[in-house]
Amino acid sequence: MCCDLKRRFLLLYATQKGQAKAIAEEIEQQAGAHGLEADMHCMSEMDKYNLEAEKDPVVIVISTTGTGDPPDTARKLVKKIQDKTLPPDHFAHLQYGLLGLGDSEYTFFCNGGKTVDRRLQELGAQRFYGTGLADDCVGLELVVDPWIDGLWLALKEAFLLQKEKEGMSTIASAATNSLSTVPCEHKPDLTSKMQQLKLEEEGVRSSDVLSQKLIDINLVTPAQDTEPSLVHSVPPISQSALNVPALPPEYIEVQLQDTHGEDPSLASLISEGAVFEVPVTKAVQLTREDAVKTVLLIELDISGATFDYQPGDSFCVICPNNANEVEELLHILGLSEKGEHFVGVRVKQGTKKKGATHPQHIPERSTLKFILTWCLEIRAIPKKAFLRALVECTSDAGEKRRLQELCSRQGASDYTRFIREPNVCLLDLLHAFPSCRPSLSLLIEHLPKLQPRFYSVSSSNLFQPGKMCFVFSIVEFPAYPTRAVSWKGVCTGWLAELVGPLLHTSKNIQDAKGGSPLTEKIPIFARPSCTFHLPADPSVPFMMVGPGTGISPFIGFLQHRQKLREEHKDWEFGETWLFFGCRHQDRDYLFKDELRCFLESGTLTHLKVCFSRDLPAAEVAPPKYVQDMVRLYAKEVARILLKEGGYFYVCGDKKHMADGVSDAVVDILSTEMGADRLEAMKVLATLREAKRYLQDVWS
Repeated sequence: MCCDLKRRFLLLYATQKGQAKAIAEEIEQQAGAHGLEADMHCMSEMDKYNLEAEKDPVVIVISTTGTGDPPDTARKLVKKIQDKTLPPDHFAHLQYGLLGLGDSEYTFFCNGGKTVDRRLQELGAQRFYGTGLADDCVGLELVVDPWIDGLWLALKEAFLLQKEKEGMSTIASAATNSLSTVPCEHKPDLTSKMQQLKLEEEGVRSSDVLSQKLIDINLVTPAQDTEPSLVHSVPPISQSALNVPALPPEYIEVQLQDTHGEDPSLASLISEGAVFEVPVTKAVQLTREDAVKTVLLIELDISGATFDYQPGDSFCVICPNNANEVEELLHILGLSEKGEHFVGVRVKQGTKKKGATHPQHIPERSTLKFILTWCLEIRAIPKKAFLRALVECTSDAGEKRRLQELCSRQGASDYTRFIREPNVCLLDLLHAFPSCRPSLSLLIEHLPKLQPRFYSVSSSNLFQPGKMCFVFSIVEFPAYPTRAVSWKGVCTGWLAELVGPLLHTSKNIQDAKGGSPLTEKIPIFARPSCTFHLPADPSVPFMMVGPGTGISPFIGFLQHRQKLREEHKDWEFGETWLFFGCRHQDRDYLFKDELRCFLESGTLTHLKVCFSRDLPAAEVAPPKYVQDMVRLYAKEVARILLKEGGYFYVCGDKKHMADGVSDAVVDILSTEMGADRLEAMKVLATLREAKRYLQDVWS
């Protein structure tokens, strides 16, 4: 199976937050050790590859974003291949293997990858390797690592088949005889393990780990430390030889320059559309002080911006990292005096990283503090490649060993337990491993882009012209052994601090005496929804399920509906239902007064509320959760969905609510139709496709 020349394969990735790109880069790095060459491109770079003429195998790594959409970088290609005029043999020449990334917390798991996979099959393309679907909810590496392990044998077999097609059957037969025949379509789990065993049995195991560094440091484990932790391991891992990922090649050079000039505008950081810095005109705490979660409402003045929205749309907030954390990071790195220096970033001459380019999220010229504040996600959970790079920056032997363990194959469970699950970030690692001192260039190479945060609009421009409201819970991360105090969410913590002075008044900041609005502004840009909108026909009935902050878009729905009813007395309006739930009636019943007004005016026909932690006064306990309440009104749900062509909206937590609601609806459809559960699930799928069962959910 050896090759005199490295065989080329096309490697495409489509990423939203950098995960797919990082995995593609890992594949590219490992390829050389297997006598292969990866021609890697972002899927958006369609001028650099041509699937219509591609003869070599194609490997695709693609993530999923939004409500099951392909990432932005894949949209151009997806639109192209979804052309209905393409013949069914359009890609009959194409061999491909696809790795999809997703999160099972969301309904359309890995739908970005599934969309591309399905369409390539429809156009005649052939899989040379089974599709892998990696779940970020439990850890991408659980599928990614074995999928990559099995990829190399599958690629080499694909090249053998390619040679046969080219008439080189003699060479193919000789090579094939050296290995047992393996089916061309491989599964990414058990089959990969069987392939791995086969390689070991045939004495080529060494080639499979050329891209990994074998480390065997026997450290004496203190007898008193019997429990593992972030900084400490126990047998067997503490006494094992480790398979550690290859060291990612450095590709960035950083120079600290002068202190003269201005930082770029925040608008320059965003390519998705126009950025508007809009003033805050109101901030209200919607929950009582003793509520489990603090919920805030913020009103923005968008009258000076060309910013239009519909109820149900989302928008993005460009937020900074916490200023104290930025200062702490500068201090640990020994750069406290350099924060205002401008940073020159360029690709390192002679780097071994193929296709290395200047990171798009790093401005050509900005200060060090600007980069750490607005450009890099310093709270990101470090990937294993980052941990591997940090090993080289760590001087203490024990700390170095532990970092090696955490990024090794043998340390996969420790990585999940001590890095992934507690949301450990760079600062936590630098506290836990004090001899680790990474360079600034290393941070720029490995820390992902600081992502804008999405929020649902909680108002109607028709009801409140020139204003836009949104609602959010302040996210809390508990203290950690290496983190003395709890942290608030990057964006929600920043917003809460920004509007702190306003929280004890519900009045407009511009008072009756003509005072000016609050000077603080929030940078935002639009992210319209394609589907989560009111029915176009106002006579169509609809149901809304939104516990907690999930009620947010439905306030906009009801405001809009109320204004339409006031302006169009002769229109027919369908009935409206809202299922709302919270923990305590007197602590976190959001928009209680507003909902009562909507009910009294007839804008809201039915309001069904439940409280999960209040002790029931009656002998028969009332429903605790919205899904329980939905079940109580089974006949009405079935009538609206099956007989009256109505809509059903769900907004809020995916795992603990939205799945429960969809299960309840399936049970209701099954009972009311007299059909089995499978048939009811098909009906619900049809409602989803018709955009009549709509979700806006998060994990």
